[in-house]
Formats: sequence, C-alpha cells, structure tokens
Amino acid sequence: MNTILAYWYLKLQALVLLVFGKQLVALEKFDQMLVLRPGDRYALASRAHVLAQEGDKHGAIAALRLLAQLCPDNAAAWFNLAYMLEDIGGHADAEPAFRRALDIEPKMDRAWYGLALLLIRDRRFDEAVQALKKNTELQPMSPFGWYQLARVHVDRQDPDEAVKVIRHLKRFEPKVAAQLERETGLRAAAQSS
Repeated sequence: MNTILAYWYLKLQALVLLVFGKQLVALEKFDQMLVLRPGDRYALASRAHVLAQEGDKHGAIAALRLLAQLCPDNAAAWFNLAYMLEDIGGHADAEPAFRRALDIEPKMDRAWYGLALLLIRDRRFDEAVQALKKNTELQPMSPFGWYQLARVHVDRQDPDEAVKVIRHLKRFEPKVAAQLERETGLRAAAQSS
C-alpha cells in the first residue's frame, strides 16, 4: 500500500476508534501516522488531545510544543499549549503562548480570557482588565468574562466599576449578577442606582 493510502487508512481507523471510545488504540494510529508524516498537524493535534484526555498532560504539552514549532502561525496550537501549561502550573510559559495565539488571531476570545486569568493570578489587575474587556467585547453574552471583570474591579479597589458590571450582567444573567452581589457585598450599591 502506498504511503498516501496508508496514511488515510490509519486516519480512518483512528477516527472510528475514537467514536467507539478506544482512545489508546487511536493514539497508536496517530503515532503510526506521524511515522508516515512526521510533521502532520492533524496527527499531532489529535495525539495531544487524546493524551490530555487520558491524563498525560506532559505528553500533550510535548505534542503541542512540536505542533506550535512546526506550525508557528497556528493560533489553536498556541492556545492549547498555553491552556495545558497553565493547567500544570507552568504560568510563566503559558503567558507568552497565550500572547502568541492572540498575535495570530486577535479575535480569539478564549485566549483573552485565559490570559486574563493568568494576569489575575499574578495580581496584574490593570492588564487583566484590558484582556477581559477584549474578551467581553468578543463574547458579550458570556457571563464568565463579565464575572471576572467585576471581581478584578473589586480587587483593584474600584467598586463603582464593579457595580457597572453587575448592572450590565443583571440584564442577561441575573443569577450571576446576584452571585456577584453576594460575593462582593455590593448588593446595596448595585440596587440603589
């Protein structure tokens, strides 16, 4: 069987195996695909995904690092690498990976959110506000960015801005707004205006 047919046969086998929940056997197929095509984007990304699902975060990171190296303009590879690095506590390495993803794809809302969480963790609140504003601009109906934005304003000792966010959230996510009011103690301020 020629190399092209062998590759596609392996890919088909891997997809079927994944459908039936046979991740580890599918992983073997992805490895065989990489023997045929060492820099194959699909096989590397799929390999990383399966490894992450199986709990091998370091293996997933290795696959994602290789993918990002081979495809430096692949925003998803950089985002996934950043996410996995953050997940294992590699925050210092995660930030540049998030920023690289955003350089490639400035409208990647989840990368803005991930970056914001890192910045919050490092208490870099002014930068976090900017990242969260980008996130909420791109995902205006998602409560996650708004929630974090209100929390950051509280951490920055800027309750008036937090109240504005709570009011905004009340329009489409009243339960999240109520949760923020309870957590921040800004209930009276948010209701009195």
